[in-house]
Order: sequence, then structure tokens, then C-alpha cells
Amino acid sequence: MNPQPARSPMTIGDVLGLLRPDFPDITISKIRFLESEGLVEPRRSPSGYRKFGDADVERLRFVLAAQRDHYLPLRVIRQHLEARDRGETVPPLGARRPGEDDHRPTVDERRPRTLVAADTTAEAPAVHLTRRQLLDGAGIDEALLARLEEYGLVRRTGARYDGDALNIARAAAALGEYGFEVRHLRAVKAAADRQAGLIEQMVAPQLRRRDRGAHEQAAETAREIAALSVKLHAALVSAGLRESLDR
Repeated sequence: MNPQPARSPMTIGDVLGLLRPDFPDITISKIRFLESEGLVEPRRSPSGYRKFGDADVERLRFVLAAQRDHYLPLRVIRQHLEARDRGETVPPLGARRPGEDDHRPTVDERRPRTLVAADTTAEAPAVHLTRRQLLDGAGIDEALLARLEEYGLVRRTGARYDGDALNIARAAAALGEYGFEVRHLRAVKAAADRQAGLIEQMVAPQLRRRDRGAHEQAAETAREIAALSVKLHAALVSAGLRESLDR
């Protein structure tokens, strides 16, 4: 069988399309973040555009799989790649090195990493992430996270972040690909705060009830209203854009 010819140099969008079937959470920001961390080094065209090759794509697959399947931090993945680049024989990912103890992470110890790789929309606050896990999971850098915290879009409890913070950071990173800066998102945050306040007013009578289960019923009602509000917001934005784009 003849070997398949190497692909022509690929753009970052091409790479995103190749990786997304196996890694649905991958974003352009995540790829750029991994590049900034030195884990992949695509060539640059004279005008500065990234030109990825097959080796770059396979390297990204390795990094993403190591994060998702073995819960490894980027520091360990980088060491593994550097050893491989030097031509050293390296053990399979997840294998113990001589001198390491036999302790294996428990399910509870691994859970934050698992949730970073998963969709955390449902019951998002139940996730508890370190700062490093949030950065890796959202594919953002320290500068962007600092801006999100500065403008109050992302908050932490103690030293941990919840799933809402992860979802917000991911959305902010994705919007950044379209030119949105964090300062542009202040209006969205203000509207969300007003909507949350309105929902709280609507469920306040339920919260004041003293019967058993009142709080749970109020929380469920609030979630239903929030879901309907999101649908209404999306429909209104769509209608507004249609009117302006059809002119």
C-alpha cells in the first residue's frame, strides 16, 4: 500500500476541523494556548499566518488525549514530549516511573479533570476547579482570566472555580475569536444580572413558604424561567439581526 501523501500546510481552522470529531471541546483559543505553552510550534508564513503540518496535528492529538484520558498537567505532558523529541525511550502515558508509589488517583481525585473535558452546562456549580484546571479546560491564558475576574464575569469561591466559571471562560474565549474583548461583555453581564434579579423576585413567594421542599421547588422554578429567558433572548437577538441584515 502506498503511503498517503502529506497534506498541504493547514490553517488553524483546518486543524480545528480535524480535531473536533475526537475532541468536541477544542477551540481555536485552545490551540493557540497550547502553542503559547510551547507544546506545538507550527511554521509561520512570511505574513505571519500559522501553517500546520501533519506532525503538528498528531502532536496536538497527543496533548489533548493526555489531558482527557490521563488527567496529566501540561508540565508533565511537556516533559514527555521533550523526552520524545530527544529520541529517548519514554514509557506509555499513565505508566509509573521507577521509584513512584503505587497510589492511583481515586475517582473523586480525578473528577475535576473529567469535568473539565466534559460539558458542564448541567449542574455547573457542582464542579470545583483549580485555577490551572480552569485555564486548561477553557483554553485561555492568565491575562484573559485576570480580565474576566476584573470585570466580574468570572468569580471564585476561596481558591476554587465552579462550572459556571468554566462555561463563561469558554464562551468569552470563543467570542474573542470574533473580535469581542472582555470590556464588550460588560453589557451582557449587566443584562444577566438584571434578569437574575427579576427571576429572584418571581420565586421569592415560594422561598418564603415554610412547607417542606419549598426551597427545592423555588430552585426548579427559577431554572425553568431561566431556560425560557435564554430562549426568548436568543429569539429576540435573531429577530433583531434579521431585520438589520435583510435591509
